[in-house]
Amino acid sequence: MSNTVKLSVVIPCYKDSSVLGRNLPVLKRHLDSQLIPYEVVVVDDGSGDADAACKVADSLGCRFYTQPKNMGKGAAVRRGMREARGEFRIFTDVDIPFELDAFDRFLHYLDFKEFDVVVGDRNLPGSRYMSEISAIRRIGSSVFAFLSGRFVAGGYFDTQCGMKGFRASAANDLFSVARINRFGFDVELLYIAMKRNYDIKKLAVILRSQEGSSVNVVRDGLQMVFDLFRIVLHQGLGFYKKRE
Repeated sequence: MSNTVKLSVVIPCYKDSSVLGRNLPVLKRHLDSQLIPYEVVVVDDGSGDADAACKVADSLGCRFYTQPKNMGKGAAVRRGMREARGEFRIFTDVDIPFELDAFDRFLHYLDFKEFDVVVGDRNLPGSRYMSEISAIRRIGSSVFAFLSGRFVAGGYFDTQCGMKGFRASAANDLFSVARINRFGFDVELLYIAMKRNYDIKKLAVILRSQEGSSVNVVRDGLQMVFDLFRIVLHQGLGFYKKRE
């Protein structure tokens, strides 16, 4: 692999070694076919499954990190993004939920179109996702999307889509000040990005797999709503000021 890494893909996992073992080879084959210098960074979120996940990552030539304790998906993604070396950085879920050509499209808009941030949006024409998940998850996602889009994320209603990409400069900035450790971290990233006036592109995504979700709609939904208030509070306290 070249010393210059063009693309970093960050994958957080938690007790997901079997899911990782089924899906990481699929991702690797696709990235290999693109003939670009890349790396995959897997971050275990302090689970008891870290050794098994590490074996999967090592067997496929991926970089692996483990958190000292379970801190949440946001903390794991933040760790992976700060360890990443790529000019362009994408994070997604351990089951690689969306069609693989999404990685090519994300990279195109980050590189050639020079957007700072690219986010998947499952509500855009051409997307296929919401009709294929359970009714309770669909309702929970819609309620949270309305609250976050109306009061925090300025119209980016599908904040929870599990695929987002960044130019290295934007990633270094955003992940150096982000603070939310659990599922509300997506909203926080978009909130800070919009405060920075970053150029953000939304792209349609198509569901490929859905075996990796660990979301509890009620428990995690309440935590995510609480996180919306924390984001506004953090902004008021000046926690998101750009670091020199």
